[in-house]
Amino acid sequence: MATINQYYPQSVSHPGTTLSEILSEKEMGAKEFAVRTGKPEKTISDVLNGKSSITPEMAILFEQVLKIPAHFWINRQKNYDEYSARIEYQKTIDEGIEWSKQFPYAKMASLGWVEPTLKKEVKVINLYDYFEVSNTKGYHDFYFNQKLLVNFRISLRNNENAGAIAAWLRQGEIQAKELVVPEFNKNSLNKILPELKKIMAIQPLDFFIQIKKLCKGVGLKVVHTPCLPKAPIHGSTRWLGDTPLVQLSGRYRRNDIFWFTFFHEIGHILLHGKKYISIENIEYDGENQVYENEANEFSANILLTKAEEQEIINNQKLTVSDVITYANKFKTHPAVIIGRLQHLKLVPFGLGNHLCKPIDFTVK
Repeated sequence: MATINQYYPQSVSHPGTTLSEILSEKEMGAKEFAVRTGKPEKTISDVLNGKSSITPEMAILFEQVLKIPAHFWINRQKNYDEYSARIEYQKTIDEGIEWSKQFPYAKMASLGWVEPTLKKEVKVINLYDYFEVSNTKGYHDFYFNQKLLVNFRISLRNNENAGAIAAWLRQGEIQAKELVVPEFNKNSLNKILPELKKIMAIQPLDFFIQIKKLCKGVGLKVVHTPCLPKAPIHGSTRWLGDTPLVQLSGRYRRNDIFWFTFFHEIGHILLHGKKYISIENIEYDGENQVYENEANEFSANILLTKAEEQEIINNQKLTVSDVITYANKFKTHPAVIIGRLQHLKLVPFGLGNHLCKPIDFTVK
């Protein structure tokens, strides 16, 4: 994460002010100076009034007449131009103060995504740096109008939590840049599905390290990004160029929900094109909802097939012990069965919850 410090430039006068003072000392008028330099009187007048810049060509002419090095005039103009640009940029910072309020800055800072600060202007600069934009227009054009809308057929423009969602998605991109993977291979991803399911069924302490490594081998980037307030997202899938990215939050920290989300995102990669972005817990309609339903079915079938589900349902006197037996038989996790039965409202919500393992991403 880059550290950007706010810079308030001291007042820098236009080089025409300096020229005016020197001409006054030499008792030389603007007209005479124009004649001596061979420049139009209006050009010299505009420089003296701060309306025009001193060009390198003019600086050479000034050197010949005033015996002051050309680099002096060039540097004075350069310093003034930078000062003017920073003054202009200060306006974009002022415009960003209201914009910055949509982001959970304190939480982002606690996670190390941005530098901690209480200064409004510095927050704006840090957020510009975080999103790699120079102003609010750049943010809206890239994250709302172009990137998400054109490339992925979804817009956050009308979502009341758009800022938090965009910040969460952006963090996934930052994390993804740190991962180096080979070219993505769809067939290879299909081949490792049984291995991924085996990790799900056992869920060792380092499960996340294992699935990241397996996916990395086939060119798929997988990252964990903690939830942000007002961004209650389970996960997301999108393509960064030719590389797919699965971003997971581990929201609720229930393993049945985590694994369903994980395989749901893989479903999008295998079933849908590069121009589709999935953001779980965001409302969809039309074609997008069809894709979401397809990914749901893909995930559900990996965790527990319809035939396996029906066999369990047929057991009218299902016990917790039976759930464990079925989990071993179908090579899945007991939490998956409990979660499925709860979802179908075939068992009380609290029944078998002790079989659900918490999700821990801190194991290294």
